[in-house]
Amino acid sequence: MTVAVKSVNKEEINNKDYFQKKPPVDREFVEKAIEHVLAKIDQSLDLFTDQYPDSSSVNNVYPPIDNIEWTNSFWTGMLWLAYEWTGDEKYRRVAEKQVLSYKERMEKKIEVDHHDLGFLYSLSCVSAYKLTGNEAAKEAALMAADHLITRYLDKAGIIQAWGDLNDPKQRGRMIIDCNMNLPLLYWASEVTGDSKYRDMAESHVKQAAKYIVREDASTFHTFYMDSETGEPVKGTTFQGYADDSCWARGQAWGIYGFPLSYRYTNNEELIELAKKVTNYYLNRLPADDICYWDLVFTDGDDQERDSSAAAIAACGLLELVKSLPLTDPEKEMYENAALFTVKSLYENYRTEMNSEANGILLHAVYNKNGPRGVDESCIWGDYYYFEALIRLVKNWELYW
Repeated sequence: MTVAVKSVNKEEINNKDYFQKKPPVDREFVEKAIEHVLAKIDQSLDLFTDQYPDSSSVNNVYPPIDNIEWTNSFWTGMLWLAYEWTGDEKYRRVAEKQVLSYKERMEKKIEVDHHDLGFLYSLSCVSAYKLTGNEAAKEAALMAADHLITRYLDKAGIIQAWGDLNDPKQRGRMIIDCNMNLPLLYWASEVTGDSKYRDMAESHVKQAAKYIVREDASTFHTFYMDSETGEPVKGTTFQGYADDSCWARGQAWGIYGFPLSYRYTNNEELIELAKKVTNYYLNRLPADDICYWDLVFTDGDDQERDSSAAAIAACGLLELVKSLPLTDPEKEMYENAALFTVKSLYENYRTEMNSEANGILLHAVYNKNGPRGVDESCIWGDYYYFEALIRLVKNWELYW
């Protein structure tokens, strides 16, 4: 699979001296941070057994919802991480109960007509199958993969993000987030031996690399393809500041998503592209290493940070590091950047241990344009922060 179909600029990292220094993040630091995460999970475990945290908090408290959102699995994924780390059966019991809810959701087709089935079923059911051999989880995840590929548009070579497949105003939309949905399809090909899932995932990531990543290594949130001819139409945003700005969470999806596809395809072009996207991100970080909600903003702007985007980027950086040779001059800087991010999130963005706040990270942004979840906790930020911590102390097998 050839990806490099246009020239994408690679910025040199501006603050090399800073990122060449390893921050004081050792195992003791990480384990203390994990203690905080586990305490906040325990605080809500009973409430979020039959229900789930909403996508974002309200006044720093997640309201309970049913299994209807694209974000439910981030909570279940945290339960599996907690089970892996502690071995405590209480987390497994709740997570396995929730697996049945995800299976029912697919069987009844409850809010599943979108591309985020990868998020939903990788973290809830692929994880369960990998960890425990749960056959119901495997069945649910394969059902999800089968449903996800119904959104594949053959002429455009993409998986449509959301919207009625028959609505010409919605048809042909792909978004940068979908990089994270593709591992469900790679996994489905592995366990079934059927290459169709992988082929569609590879096609989509190729189109994302070609059209969503701009020449300066920033990213569009959304890009439209003509579903009938396969021709590119335009790049826009839905959650970023402007069509020509760079939505921070979208850039983070690129930092993490391209290395994930590399993991399954071994296509070096995806790693080179990920490095370019990463350098663009690192060069626009404020002094405390936690990005603003759009990378057009810098220190001094009266805008909100997005701790959730920073947590995603930390995981992406750690995944990227795994794919680079020891001789790569940027490998150490990327790892240190992840550590600086984790350090700042723990020291400046975590919730208080003894508080009504039932999230883990403060100061995230769901959708400034909504507005929704602005300067609140966002459940995916909590998940990716926990995943980053686990990555730092464990040889972790990805759920992705």
